[in-house]
Amino acid sequence: MAQKILVVEDEMSIQTLLQFNLEQAGYEVVTADDGAEALEKVELDKPNCIILDLMLPEMDGLEVCKELRSRHIFTPVLMLTAKDDEFDKVLGLELGADDYMTKPFSPREVVARVKAILRRIKQLEGMKSSTTEEGERIQVGELDVYPNNYEAYFQGELMEVTPKEFELLVYLVRHKGRVLTREQLLSAVWNYDFVGDTRIVDVHVSHLREKIEQNTRKPEYIKTIRGLGYKLEGPST
Repeated sequence: MAQKILVVEDEMSIQTLLQFNLEQAGYEVVTADDGAEALEKVELDKPNCIILDLMLPEMDGLEVCKELRSRHIFTPVLMLTAKDDEFDKVLGLELGADDYMTKPFSPREVVARVKAILRRIKQLEGMKSSTTEEGERIQVGELDVYPNNYEAYFQGELMEVTPKEFELLVYLVRHKGRVLTREQLLSAVWNYDFVGDTRIVDVHVSHLREKIEQNTRKPEYIKTIRGLGYKLEGPST
């Protein structure tokens, strides 16, 4: 069965272009013209991935993304924006988008991004379904991560994380004590190159810190290594 992509775009020329290229790549495509319709289509059609335009009538893409995450719907979101504004990009990521692209864009690149997102999700689901009981456990301080079960606990409480946050967390704990550059994390977790767009890593690290750090200004688990990147280690006793 073909994977389903929801394209949320009010410019018909762009919507049609994306639909054509995604269908040519073998995906089933459903569309929405505005934010309210997008939320309805997510509940009705259960898409595997959402391509979400930032500038939509009535309810914009940021509001849609925020509402999805508030409903605990963690379908991956690729956000499209016509603005070359860092604030909009970062805000979109902070509200739960997994990735973004700035218009004008290549339809081929959009398809490549969608493929990369879905490939990573499939790998996670495959690992989860192939395990029995708890599977592999990685413990760092009060953080327990079960990579094969797609579960992470902090202080015994199940963490609510997006697929991309979980992938990043798994990579960090598997490389405990190692300094990892932003470029390394982009390549390993996002599975393609972001030339100069390393802020996407910073935003996702910030999300994880909010869930496992007592004081995000003085993190004990995910340390910033100035000028290099990040390192995950256990808290000092």
